[in-house]
Amino acid sequence: MRIKHLISSLFGHLVFRSGLHVLSLRDIIPVLTFHRLSEPSPTESMNYRLKDFKDLCKFLSCNFQVKSLSHILKKLLNGGTFQQELAVTFDDGYRDNYELAAPVLKALNLPATFFLTTQYIGTDIVSWWDEKAGVRHKWMSWDQVRALHRQGFEIGSHTKTHYNLGNVHEEQALKELVESRVDLEAQLSAPVTLFAYPYGGPDNINERNRELVKAAGYSCCCSCFGGLNTGGTDPFHIRRIPISHWYQSPQDFGFRAVIRRV
Repeated sequence: MRIKHLISSLFGHLVFRSGLHVLSLRDIIPVLTFHRLSEPSPTESMNYRLKDFKDLCKFLSCNFQVKSLSHILKKLLNGGTFQQELAVTFDDGYRDNYELAAPVLKALNLPATFFLTTQYIGTDIVSWWDEKAGVRHKWMSWDQVRALHRQGFEIGSHTKTHYNLGNVHEEQALKELVESRVDLEAQLSAPVTLFAYPYGGPDNINERNRELVKAAGYSCCCSCFGGLNTGGTDPFHIRRIPISHWYQSPQDFGFRAVIRRV
């Protein structure tokens, strides 16, 4: 597997250096997802090393037009054409998003969207997946969320309690959707219309609850199980690529995007 990634990185370097990616990525819209960043080497699958995040952001800045998710949604609705456009997102609301990710993004003038599980913000709650892994990671405070918003980053909903919308009753689903949006708008004093559903798999939302996302006033519904979007993508079926150390280098990711294997 490592040899395959090294070969992919080499071809990625050649493709992007030669400019061939410009043709290959026409009308293709990657949307990337991160969860946590770490200073040392990560030992958990949800962590992404800070150094590698910096390297990837530099690669994106040089080879893509990194746009806000709202910008991409507006172009989708207006039938616009896309050329090397890409969006960056984060899920859950971990504090390192504010402390580590935001400064890197700001230094490179890259927009990003942060999808928050609102009941976790400003608390010491330990998520079930962190508890299972035997770790504790801090959440952002509401002051930090507001600071991100003032810096121009987009804030979206990831439900109130990280509920699985694939198997929850409609009444509970609507409660999760509406209350999280109310929480965010009250804290930010601004409209919130972006949404990404928890866990992000194909089975983690059903079609009735996807309709409730629309009914709750959101403008999109984002998954997180890989795949690329095109100019004809439905905003309520936005695919996102979870970024992890499975990609050995920025060029490895780039080449896989070019050949549609992300």
